[in-house]
Amino acid sequence: MKRSIPGAAAALMVLVASTSAVVAQDIAYFTGATVIDGVMDRPISNATLVVRSGKIVRIQTGPVEVPAGAAVVDLAGRYVIPGLIDAHVHINDVAAAERALESGVTTARSMGVAHFADVGLRELARAGRIRAPEIVAAGYHVRPRPAEELFQDAPELGDLYETPVRGAAALERLVSVLVRHEVNVIKTNATERAGLPQTDPRKPLFDQQELEAIVRRALAAGLPVAAHAHGDTGGRAAVLAGVRSIEHGTYLSAETLALMAERGTYLVPTIAVVRDLTQPGGDYDSPVLEIRGRHMLPRIRQTAREAHRRGVRIVAATDTGYGPNSVLRLSHELIELVDIGLSPLDALRSATTAAAELLGVDDHTGRIAADFDADFIVLDRNPLDDIGAVQDALMVVSDGVIVVNRLDF
Repeated sequence: MKRSIPGAAAALMVLVASTSAVVAQDIAYFTGATVIDGVMDRPISNATLVVRSGKIVRIQTGPVEVPAGAAVVDLAGRYVIPGLIDAHVHINDVAAAERALESGVTTARSMGVAHFADVGLRELARAGRIRAPEIVAAGYHVRPRPAEELFQDAPELGDLYETPVRGAAALERLVSVLVRHEVNVIKTNATERAGLPQTDPRKPLFDQQELEAIVRRALAAGLPVAAHAHGDTGGRAAVLAGVRSIEHGTYLSAETLALMAERGTYLVPTIAVVRDLTQPGGDYDSPVLEIRGRHMLPRIRQTAREAHRRGVRIVAATDTGYGPNSVLRLSHELIELVDIGLSPLDALRSATTAAAELLGVDDHTGRIAADFDADFIVLDRNPLDDIGAVQDALMVVSDGVIVVNRLDF
């Protein structure tokens, strides 16, 4: 169980009150499910998910005897898939976390926010104080010019404020501050960003020795490193330094992709957010970025397609903050992945089993199985026939708590 569930029984009462007598037991039988568990190639028909105290107790096929007084949710043959994992977000407040959860994201990896807001959200979610996905927190980016807020949170780094943070010793100090704030993953920028008009996404920010220092200090604390990298020079240096994932990877060469396949480095391509660059509104709204996005979009699609062909593990993510102006959801990334050649099942795995492995949470979430967290969403149509079905979640269950219920309308 990733967090306590003080409201679980209440959530079940809300559910069953619309269809039958109110029931207060902390156990529910989700009957008539067609389960796509994230592992097997074929759905499990006529299945019942038995959920107790936020965990899946068992999955039973065929007739099932329901104990007297237990809550029953008839899914009437609808499709159940694991809760989605968004492996690259920038969620920094409760409202954004709720928007992510209501879209079907039950786990999210934060890739950079101010004031360690993601660490705070993680702890509030674990305590059951807020409605939010399970958060895997990175805190701040490790880059030559860290966010100003980092120096407010860690004034002991003040001597690094006016000059770029370069060299192994300074970078290890910076990583050590993140470790002390109890992050789950270290995020570094191997190249400049794509989402700022004044930056060049191909430009490297660190050399391989500096990236090795970041990885070395992170591994000493038992933490993986995720490297933002669009350009091939910075991306290849990050792979050689031992990062666990490359975020974006727009201009990676075939040689770098081969190296990633050999080393088991994951690729988190975030194709849908690059499409967002090309369109007005959304997370980005800039003529300069629109021009840049039109060039980047075919490149990142080509890179992700080639990575998949070479056996690089692909993981889905949005790179959004789920803010009030966001037009991105993880389902849009799954559609992009199918468009470049992944099967619908592989696309689902990129947001469930593969993502869970990348984030290191595969011991309790990312699939539908006994003893795993009761994180799942209910769909009206088969996503293995049309991945777009994931856009329309009729029910979202997180740790056994029903946070969205649209079954009756």
